[in-house]
Amino acid sequence: MKTHTQLSPETIKIVKSTAPILQSQGEIITKHFYTRMFSKHPELLNVFNQTNQKMGKQPSALAHSVYRAAAHIDCLDQILPEVELIAHKHRSLGVKPEQYAIVGENLLAAIEEVLGEAATPEVLHAWKEAYQVIADVFIEVERQLYKEVEQQPGGWKDFKPFIVVKKVKESDVITSFYLKPKDGGMLPHFKPGQYISVKVEIPGEPYIHHRQYSLSDRPGQDYFRISVKREDGTDTKPAGVVSTFLHQKVNEGDILEISPPAGNFILDQSSDRPVVLISGGVGLTPLLSMLKTALNTSDRPVTFIHAAINGRTHAFREEVLALKKQHPQLNTYFCYERPTEEDRALNRFDKEGYIDIDWFESIIPQRDAQFYFCGPVPFMKEVLRILRAMGIQEEQINYEFFGPKGKLD
Repeated sequence: MKTHTQLSPETIKIVKSTAPILQSQGEIITKHFYTRMFSKHPELLNVFNQTNQKMGKQPSALAHSVYRAAAHIDCLDQILPEVELIAHKHRSLGVKPEQYAIVGENLLAAIEEVLGEAATPEVLHAWKEAYQVIADVFIEVERQLYKEVEQQPGGWKDFKPFIVVKKVKESDVITSFYLKPKDGGMLPHFKPGQYISVKVEIPGEPYIHHRQYSLSDRPGQDYFRISVKREDGTDTKPAGVVSTFLHQKVNEGDILEISPPAGNFILDQSSDRPVVLISGGVGLTPLLSMLKTALNTSDRPVTFIHAAINGRTHAFREEVLALKKQHPQLNTYFCYERPTEEDRALNRFDKEGYIDIDWFESIIPQRDAQFYFCGPVPFMKEVLRILRAMGIQEEQINYEFFGPKGKLD
């Protein structure tokens, strides 16, 4: 991905000098951008997650991405991992090249309208040129991703109907859906940790909804499995429109439209290092795929650590313990925030309360391991803080956000 020769030195200078404005004013600009774009192109409401819009996650994520791209406009190779992360999400949603022009037009207009006199013609021209370079990079990366998934055995383009062949309640809040192609075709291979997008039209809802769900079983099965947490409403956030619909209205025999597997939060299967998998709540779904794959393909030592509120919300407990009986290289540890009396009586957990560094140091002997973690943002922030305090190197640490990319530090 080479970009440094495509822009003039003056354009690069202007964009980099104005990047701090994006850092300080970014969320104001991006919120205005989304309002503006959706008013002019309401059809795009069929693509974007409106819950993330209402909670401010999407504008915040976009502001961070635009700032990072501006700060590295002379060498976008430095943010290639971030580009790939977003490109996988775009490919899973079916984003098309022509939609980048709509985004660019409205983003530049939002910059001009928010910044006022500070958005001089020279600044706007530089940003227009820079945006086109950034858009071209994304379009090319996404073109390759579309080509790869469509041309692989069992692959397809955009969305395809799948039948729900089995629906299983895994805990009080998590339910699994086993999916097979309606046309009876073969499934493409996927990498442990990847996700699929589910597209649903919900009665009474004005727009189509898309959601990404991790594949919670290992590759090589004759089905895809997603395991969905029902997101109940609280005082600070609305109930999950799609998760509630899936739990309450979608049953065995129903059809779901899904896109091919995507994502770059994946298990490194080329390494023989020990693996440590750390999850909180429904964050265990991509790690369960990694766990099964690691055990099925190698003799690497694996440590699986899962934090849940209690035994009622703990999904896949018996599935993981069955793996432990079959694979002596697997060690499992469960932390319950508020265990029930039944949890205590049956000795279902290894630690009460929250994870901490003393517990981690007592159960993770391999400091040279590869670490993967996923869960609620506060949980992931604490995991990252603990791992760094333990002296774990950054190149050993891998994690994924559910939803728009955020910041852990």
